[in-house]
This record gives sequence, structure tokens and C-alpha cells, in this order.
Amino acid sequence: MKQIEHTVEAIILASRWLLVVFYVGLAAALVLYALSFVAKLYEFVMKLFELGETDTILKMLALIDAALVASLVVMVIISGYENFVSRFDNADGSEISWLGKVDAGSLKIKVASTIVAISSIHLLQVFLNVQQFTESQLMWLTIMHMAFVVSALLLAYIDRLMTLRYPAKKSQDTRTNSGSRKAPDQSI
Repeated sequence: MKQIEHTVEAIILASRWLLVVFYVGLAAALVLYALSFVAKLYEFVMKLFELGETDTILKMLALIDAALVASLVVMVIISGYENFVSRFDNADGSEISWLGKVDAGSLKIKVASTIVAISSIHLLQVFLNVQQFTESQLMWLTIMHMAFVVSALLLAYIDRLMTLRYPAKKSQDTRTNSGSRKAPDQSI
């Protein structure tokens, strides 16, 4: 019976490698999004001297928005792979120190903050083109943005509460020195 249990556990643990398909897919999508960014940049450069100040700002905001979205995708790919699949190592076997600093809780806050930033840029674009929107549309766009802001604040608050309640869990590394992961603590 113990052998069956170990086999099931090995299969479940190995299933984490299925996530690699998603991360590689996100990387491929990021390449396509980069091509889209280059097209937007080219269009902006070709029309630079024809655009008014507001249109120039709108084009720059669209580029900033694209950069934030791309950063969000990279953050999810790297943190997801590092947290759920495997640790990144250099060719010589040493760890890459700047990776692995984002745990699942921190990732949620970073993602929420990035979404708020993207939403802020979108709302600024809307307000720069306010004549193209009805009052009702402006109200709902503002309400949706505020929902993102409140959600991000609540996530940060919850993370702060967890840090205060379980300070050792938040501050200690969840891996052993050999590179294998420790089993998660089930004492919550």
C-alpha cells in the first residue's frame, strides 16, 4: 500500500512539469506582443510630427501600457516557473540570486499593482479623449479602476497580516540548501 502511495505522490509531483507548456506558451505570446509593440512604435515614429500634443501623449501611454503588460507576463513566467516547477540555475550549477525572491503572495501583490498601473494608464487615455465617452462610460470605467485599486490594497493588507501572524514563514527561504523544495507547512 505504501508503494502505491509513493507512486501517486511521484505522479502528482511530476505533474508540475505540465506547467512548462503554459510558460513556454506565454513566452511565445510575449514574442508576438513584442512584434505588436514594434508595429505601434513604428506607427508612432512615422506620424510623430503630424500628431498634436494630446495624441503624442496617448501614443506614449499606449507604449508604456504595452511595456507594463509585457513585464507582467515576464513576472508571471519567471515567478511561476521558479515557485512551482524548478529553480533556475546558472550553467555552472550556482543559483541566480535575483530570482526566487518573489513568493506566491508577493507575486499576487506585484500582479495586482501592475494591473492597477495598466488600468490607470487606460483611464488617463480615456480622460484625454473624454469627448469620445459618455458620462455613464466614464463612471463605469472609474468604478472598475477603483475596484482594481481596492483589490490591490486588500491583497497588500492581507499579505501584511500574514507577515505579522507568521513572520518566520514569510522571511525564511522555502527551499533547502541542496536546491530541493521543503514540504509546505500544513499547520495553518
